[in-house]
Amino acid sequence: MVAVSEQFSRFSPEEYLIWEEQQEYKHEYLDGEVYAMTGGSVNHGQLAANFIALLKNHLRGGGCKVLSSDVKVKIQNSNEFVYPDVSITCDQRDRSLTKYICFPCIIVEVLSPSTESYDRGKKFKFYRQIETLQDYILVNPNQIEIDSYSKISQNKWEMTNCGAGESIELKSINLTFSIEQLFEDIVFEL
Repeated sequence: MVAVSEQFSRFSPEEYLIWEEQQEYKHEYLDGEVYAMTGGSVNHGQLAANFIALLKNHLRGGGCKVLSSDVKVKIQNSNEFVYPDVSITCDQRDRSLTKYICFPCIIVEVLSPSTESYDRGKKFKFYRQIETLQDYILVNPNQIEIDSYSKISQNKWEMTNCGAGESIELKSINLTFSIEQLFEDIVFEL
């Protein structure tokens, strides 16, 4: 998804949630301002779908939810609501929520030229406020490459870059897989 700034009135979080339900397109909510989310490329959609399939197959029957970009994440201790490409929650506190989740353990963003700096910077800063988040994955749709950020302490994250022939380890859900599984059926531009 790509965030596009549009001219909207400032909303309270409650007004945003009511307003957002009535919209045809998704909008992120950051510090009272609303940003429209536009569509992504075929590779973007395929990579998100591949990740969802891989994660769902691994977690089936275990009580975790694997969610698509249609589900908002509320950033803890703030009034921000964002739409990651993929999120996973295994937290019981999210079981009864129906409009968004608050306690994901994994968030995945498929990068695009217009959002890469936001996904790596300000959005990752928001995500780091989520106490339950253990893994933040950035997927490059233009080549076989992933940057995986793993939480190693309250304010410390370790980044691992993975490329062709390598494996990705998500300790938070006890999953290791080859990067080629994620990039199945992806066609790169020449």
